[in-house]
Amino acid sequence: MAMLLAPRLSYFAAVARAEHVTRAAQELQVPQSTLSRAMVRLEQDLGVDLFARHGRTVSLTPAGRTFLASVERALGEVEKAAESVRADADPASGKVAFGFLHTMGTETVPGLIRAFRADHPRIRFSLVQNYGEAMLERLRAGELDLCLTSPVPDEPGLVARRLDEQRLRLVVPADHRLASRKRIRLAETADETFVTLEPGYGLRRIFDDLCTEAGFKPRIAFEGEEAETLRGLVAAGLGVCLLPPPTFPRPGVVELAVTGQRAVREIGVAWLDGHPDTPPVAAFKKFLLSRRGRLLPEEYGE
Repeated sequence: MAMLLAPRLSYFAAVARAEHVTRAAQELQVPQSTLSRAMVRLEQDLGVDLFARHGRTVSLTPAGRTFLASVERALGEVEKAAESVRADADPASGKVAFGFLHTMGTETVPGLIRAFRADHPRIRFSLVQNYGEAMLERLRAGELDLCLTSPVPDEPGLVARRLDEQRLRLVVPADHRLASRKRIRLAETADETFVTLEPGYGLRRIFDDLCTEAGFKPRIAFEGEEAETLRGLVAAGLGVCLLPPPTFPRPGVVELAVTGQRAVREIGVAWLDGHPDTPPVAAFKKFLLSRRGRLLPEEYGE
């Protein structure tokens, strides 16, 4: 019924407001005969008289008044929705729904947005922090326009571009037996107790793969959801951890370079394949792609 009635609702509201079919037709810029037939069909489809006819004028019946109140609310909601999507697509002041990893929320993403808004000061952002797979689910559902994630996805329906990489470090307590070292092979940590992210996180998958490549299965004491919490656990002496470097040094821990393996986390941007971009999304996508190789802030100590 809604599909049947919807095309004629704005016609009905115009006639109801004007109380005159000719004036309403002029306002809508449609032939009077088209408007008259539409009102007759509307009443036939509803099985209710909406108008009382008085020569060239019309007035609403009680049923027509009831129907008009709901129609005006519905048309108002449609108009608000249209204004909202037009505003979000505005090249100068539209909106970008942007997802990114928790570990990129402190320095990387604020710096990117600050640099982008130097040339696009009025573009707005809806920001989502989450782990990689959860963001990809929101991307597939159409809730995000773009997301920074790791590992870089390679799957049907998504387009992804590698932008940068981070060398992972072994984080140990400051009083740990390895704390005096500058670098280490991961195989040397086979007897250590680890703290790490929960299964499902991209960094956890990289960690598991690196341990397998190094020839051991890690002994895990704690699993968490956030990198800085893991650093806190390491500082408290509860284990060691493999993490990307922080922007600033964390007291109570020492971070060792991992050698003998390619211990890195690749960062990429992903979007839905075949979905047209609004001008703000296109501009931000172009900006991100232009940062290839220099997406991340410099690591401390370099």
